[in-house]
Amino acid sequence: MSEAQAIQDAALQYQCPPQGLLDRIILVTGAGDGIGRAVSLALADHGATVILLGRTQNKLEAVYDEIKKRGGPEPALAPVNLEVATPADYAELAGLFEGEFDRLDGLLHNASMLGEITPLDHYPTGTWNSVMQVNVNAQLQLTQALLPLLRQSEDASLLFTSSGVGRQARAFWGAYAVSKFANEGMMQIFAQELDKTSSIRVNSINPGATRTRMRAAAYPGEDPQSLPAPADLVAPYLYLLGPASQGVNGQALDAQRK
Repeated sequence: MSEAQAIQDAALQYQCPPQGLLDRIILVTGAGDGIGRAVSLALADHGATVILLGRTQNKLEAVYDEIKKRGGPEPALAPVNLEVATPADYAELAGLFEGEFDRLDGLLHNASMLGEITPLDHYPTGTWNSVMQVNVNAQLQLTQALLPLLRQSEDASLLFTSSGVGRQARAFWGAYAVSKFANEGMMQIFAQELDKTSSIRVNSINPGATRTRMRAAAYPGEDPQSLPAPADLVAPYLYLLGPASQGVNGQALDAQRK
């Protein structure tokens, strides 16, 4: 078995101890819904303090309330619209986090925009720019702003969200597929640049077909009940964002068996 396959198996089979993420501080983008919500709840269930970043205040508040109801550490809210946020906004956000926390142990780039399923020769420029802003530019700029806090951790994890169409292109997936290829490239570059110069490990995860609103928008004729729910996929996220994956760097993993 190859090293990559062994890491993949470990991620899928991981069972996080009840307090396996105790005292870790982890920021999740797109935390108000879908996979971001499920991962945020699971992180808090295992002891992590979660910073909930998303566009919709009431969704973030609902996740906040659920975490508190389940007895998790008090999370922090960060209402941010990635489509319009600027590097100055991210710098201000990092300053706020620095004032409240002394470090950041994890950053999950989960938020994404689907855009349109249409041929590239008809792809609308405005939609293309919006998808690239949310899925690529915002992720780079937010990472740049938060790297000093990640460097303060003795064991930090930076995790990008990929897609099957970000590893093997497919017709009509346009800006979304291109942006996910960019995420994979960004992950690989950060993994190499931060290796041996910091305690930050960098990986990507492809959630696969999941019962989310984005999936329903992309496949309107699909029965959502035939797909796993986001909560069914949290084990590899807990593995990659927690101490169990120390030393795992530059890996492109899947949240489901192929």
